[in-house]
Amino acid sequence: MTETDILAMVQGVIPVYALVIGLEMVMSYVHNRHYYTTKDTLTNVYLSSLNFLLDVAMKGLFGWLMFWLFSFGIPSISNPWLYWILLLILEDFAFYWEHRFDHTIRLFWAVHVTHHSSDKFNLTTGFRSSVFQPLYRFIYFIPLPLLGFRPWDIMFMYAVTQIYGILIHTQYINKLGFLEWFMATPSHHRVHHASNTPYLDKNMGMVFIIWDKLFGTFEPEDNSREEMRFGLTKPLNQPHHPVNIVAHEWKSIWQDLRRPLPLKTRLQYLFMPPGWSHDGSSQTSRELQEAYWKQHPTPKRAAEDTPR
Repeated sequence: MTETDILAMVQGVIPVYALVIGLEMVMSYVHNRHYYTTKDTLTNVYLSSLNFLLDVAMKGLFGWLMFWLFSFGIPSISNPWLYWILLLILEDFAFYWEHRFDHTIRLFWAVHVTHHSSDKFNLTTGFRSSVFQPLYRFIYFIPLPLLGFRPWDIMFMYAVTQIYGILIHTQYINKLGFLEWFMATPSHHRVHHASNTPYLDKNMGMVFIIWDKLFGTFEPEDNSREEMRFGLTKPLNQPHHPVNIVAHEWKSIWQDLRRPLPLKTRLQYLFMPPGWSHDGSSQTSRELQEAYWKQHPTPKRAAEDTPR
């Protein structure tokens, strides 16, 4: 795999994106679903463009680091089937933890929150990028070249998984049978983007949902409980402002850091989960969910909460 191969794949998928997005737009209009608005779509394009420019700027450093680490790596797996399957699994595993930390550490949530800031959910939402993520994303993939995976193959696999991840941002595909057991599907990813309390910080996987089931972040889509709402728990005052859409959480963090509090407490406002507060004035997603399930008990939840 080479850089040319990666560029060819990306160029080849652009017509596919154009086709499926155009089709979804037409269906949304014909069915009067209101899945798209002009301002929201343009905001997605704007955020994707900012992310792309930073990604290109960081590409040289990331590539140099990956090739340098690869020089210390263990011998590569000789069987091509095993090599590519393991690379897919390990890359998705690394992404899961990157994604989970983006949701559970406020400093990183301040970057990732832009991806969740829309109250719409459609294929262009997949392009609603976390602008500053290229500054640190590579850290999670450092083990891969050390395990003998070639840097260009790592980049290629990341591009493939990103393509898949974009295509599951849709409301037009229902549950997919047995694939729901181990794949991240549109149904699972709708949960991830929902702001309903039971769905907060759930279904982090890009390709596989097995990580969420293993590590306790899985929640199935259940439309019988309540209508699904997308976006943030507290909608933005200026949801399409070009600066506010990127910087609003950083502004909130700065306000918390300026408060006359002990250094330890101020650091907690950086590294504890979003919503954490020293005085209970706001709540994390876990605290909100604990309160929710006490008010809306189900037999399954009762069994899970029973001491053993």
